[in-house]
Amino acid sequence: MNQTIEELRSFLSQPQKIVITTHRDPDADALGSSLGWASYLLKKGHEVTVISPTDYAANLRWLSGMEHVLVYEKASEQGKCKRKIEQATLICCLDFSALSRLKDLGKVVQEAAAPKMMIDHHLEPEHFAKWMVWDTTAAATAQLVYELVKEMEGGLPAEQIFDIPMAECLYAGIMTDTGSFRHGNVTPAVHLAVADLMRTGFDSSRVHRLIYDNAPLSRLQFLGYVLCNKLTVLPEYRTAYMVLTEAELQKFNSSSGETEGIVNYGLQVENVIMSAMFIERKGEVKISFRSVGSFSVRDLASTHFSGGGHKNASGGRSEQSVNETVARFLSILPSYQEELLSVD
Repeated sequence: MNQTIEELRSFLSQPQKIVITTHRDPDADALGSSLGWASYLLKKGHEVTVISPTDYAANLRWLSGMEHVLVYEKASEQGKCKRKIEQATLICCLDFSALSRLKDLGKVVQEAAAPKMMIDHHLEPEHFAKWMVWDTTAAATAQLVYELVKEMEGGLPAEQIFDIPMAECLYAGIMTDTGSFRHGNVTPAVHLAVADLMRTGFDSSRVHRLIYDNAPLSRLQFLGYVLCNKLTVLPEYRTAYMVLTEAELQKFNSSSGETEGIVNYGLQVENVIMSAMFIERKGEVKISFRSVGSFSVRDLASTHFSGGGHKNASGGRSEQSVNETVARFLSILPSYQEELLSVD
């Protein structure tokens, strides 16, 4: 870390053209950490562009700097994205550890001449970056950005480094990736980082409200439909799962990001250890896994569904039909039954 900091200080001592990108279907940590890092670099006199591979949820549009974020999958913005990447002198990759997480943007980033920098907290990173700020014990990439900026500034007081918009972005990332500070990844370092950011004077309750209590009526109706009609519980495996077809998403006019977090409701069912959600969209099936305790959904996702992530929060994908994908999931559950039943 110290060597990385010194090299970065030297590299960033001159104005650079910097692109920041994050994983497809970005969540609050992906965009919050990207925009927080972008804000810091802009203050240092760099030219900065944030590019998302895909569109993002409506409840993240309030984040400071979001109005300047480019979306690669939008045909009208793809050319500009490519030009920015070609002209970049540094590409920062935040909240992902494998270029496949960029979808179609991955090849463009991989072939770009600019050196790469990774800031991430996921397991088993690919070694495509010249500089890596990587720590799997961090609760969120936004926490790593906070720590990196503090290091870059030589430990100056937070109120001299962070402003309210930047602090809000980083707080949003930390808050959501810790499940509002209720997950097992919450450590003293998390609370100290949040306390430091709050010294800027931002309203933490406002950030929570804008993230969690800012949904259109259609999203709540969609959630009600899913929980009433699509939630299946398998007590013998202590597992809950939900399946959403593309037709159902279209019926409720569900846009990108509106399914975020619904998988967590499965874990609210008594005695459920694992929850899974299968979403059919654009010719593939996106899978979200959540678990509690010692059961690792990351191992299940990586073994069977080309996925990865964290022990208790992971994802995967399937090119089979949604029915075939669910059937495959059900077929492997017996091999995990003993492990699921043994979780305290």
